[in-house]
Amino acid sequence: MYRRILNRYLPILLICLLNPVDAAGSEPLNIVLLMADDLGYECLACNGGESYKTPTLDRLAKQGVRFTQCYSQPLCTPSRVKIMTGMSNKRNYVKFGILEKSQVTFAHLLRDAGYRTCIAGKWQLGKDASLPNHFGFDEHCLWQLTRLPSRYATPGLEVNGQPRDFKQKYGPDVCTEFVCKFIEENKHEKFLVYYPMILTHCPFEPTPKSADWNPDSPGSKTYKGKPKYFSDMVSHMDSIVARILKQLEASGVADKTLFLFTSDNGTDKPIVSKLDGRNVAGAKGKTIDDGCRVPLLALSPHLKGNNRVCNDLVDFSDFLPTLCDAAAISIPKDLKVDGVSFMSQIQGNPGRTKRDYVHIWYSRNGGPEGKEFVRGQSLKLYTDGRCFDVATDPLEQKPLKDAQLSKKQKHEKAVLAKGLKKFENARPSKFANWKKNQPQKNKRPK
Repeated sequence: MYRRILNRYLPILLICLLNPVDAAGSEPLNIVLLMADDLGYECLACNGGESYKTPTLDRLAKQGVRFTQCYSQPLCTPSRVKIMTGMSNKRNYVKFGILEKSQVTFAHLLRDAGYRTCIAGKWQLGKDASLPNHFGFDEHCLWQLTRLPSRYATPGLEVNGQPRDFKQKYGPDVCTEFVCKFIEENKHEKFLVYYPMILTHCPFEPTPKSADWNPDSPGSKTYKGKPKYFSDMVSHMDSIVARILKQLEASGVADKTLFLFTSDNGTDKPIVSKLDGRNVAGAKGKTIDDGCRVPLLALSPHLKGNNRVCNDLVDFSDFLPTLCDAAAISIPKDLKVDGVSFMSQIQGNPGRTKRDYVHIWYSRNGGPEGKEFVRGQSLKLYTDGRCFDVATDPLEQKPLKDAQLSKKQKHEKAVLAKGLKKFENARPSKFANWKKNQPQKNKRPK
């Protein structure tokens, strides 16, 4: 009898012993994804930043995993499209402020798998009140959906399709309260929270903790503002992260939740910060590393060690497959996805898949052409042939000639060239006559 029992349960026991993280982590997780607005890698103290205090994010890094090589797009809408669809912008980016209605998002996939889904914060993906639900979200509390009122003091938001103006309130706090309520109300179900934050985008204005905060301020609707408030905005953003982590604990779901924090692009241009002793000028909209290298922190149940640093490359297209992994669902075979999951890196499993490069195709306004490059661990190669050692030349001022490359660099460049070749014909032909249909001037977005 004992032999029969042993034969039956020994394989299961061996799986648990040899793969403890996988066995413990097979249960679908809740997911909370926070994406700050215009917050470069250099802004977090845990990354070596010296200009701002980010105690919550620093603590998060110590408890979980800190990634050093995560790359977004250089600008907001392109990043939002990429992170939600898992595709290179070259395949599906159509226009600033637009996500094409035919696209499939991670919210679609998780909602179809039974998750309750919520989005709060900044939308900027089309001016139609039905779009959040169309793209897979059950509930929403959003700024810049169908209108552009103040986003900070006395904000104008849209809550589940209804325009609402909040007197003597602070927009980011209203969104955070909405998220915390959603977590509490759905603590007995699997849920997804996607919070593309309003902070720390300009206008640079006082926060409720600033000495000159005025709750009755009408709020700025322009790009005006004093960069001196940026530090206060970073601090308030950090406190919002703390509030959501605290809510997960209070609702009893912290040990069932994958928590991710990142940003949509580099810091805005008026801001200059210090990183490991050097000045870093905000490079939002630029293709240099400071324009698209962003923070990425992860906290998940069943971590294999904490306070880990991962130097593997992460592309913004990788978030969709990672969220699917966390939800224990498969990506439909007919869905074209460029990303690869980094869940193994989060959990600390051996045999993880590493990227050879990240791919960025960047055009602010869409169209047939864009700036395009692939970046490896040290080299960056553009389609025009320019190659830079970004480790020693972060501002990309000295293109390398082949004669200057070491044997190792020549091999890396060859790998990058194959990466560019992979995306050579990825831009849809429907954009061939795009320029003929565009206005001569484009207004700067709010």
